[in-house]
Amino acid sequence: MQIVHTTEIQELDALCAAIREYAQRGDLEKGEQLATEAMGKHPDAPQPHNLYGVLLEKKGDHCSAMKHFRAADALDPSYRPARQNLESFGTFFSHGRLAFDESDCPQDLSCDYVVVRDARGIGHVVRKGLR
Repeated sequence: MQIVHTTEIQELDALCAAIREYAQRGDLEKGEQLATEAMGKHPDAPQPHNLYGVLLEKKGDHCSAMKHFRAADALDPSYRPARQNLESFGTFFSHGRLAFDESDCPQDLSCDYVVVRDARGIGHVVRKGLR
C-alpha cells in the first residue's frame, strides 16, 4: 500500500488549481510544462497524467489525451476524475465535461450497474441499459 504524505497531497491539489487556471486563461503550453514536471516529481500519482490529458483534450489531441487518462486510471483506479474523463471522452458522443480534480466529479453515487441473473441463477454485473 502506498503512503501519501500531506505535503504531496497539498502539492497535487495546488497543481490541479494551477492547471485549471492556465486552461481557463488559454495558456495550455504553460499548463503542459507544469504537468510534465509533476509527472517526473510524482511518478506514482494519477493527477499529473489526468491533468495532462485534460490539456491535450482541450488542444484537440484526443488520442494522446486518452492515453494519459488511461495512465492515470492505471496508477489509481479509484481516482474519479480519470474515470470520468475516460467515460466522457471514450465514446463517440462525448458530453465534453472535463474533470480536472474531484470537485468536477458528480456526487451522485447511484449505481450505473445492476446484477442480472441468467437462466442458471448466476449473477452477472452489467451496465444499466445494456441488457
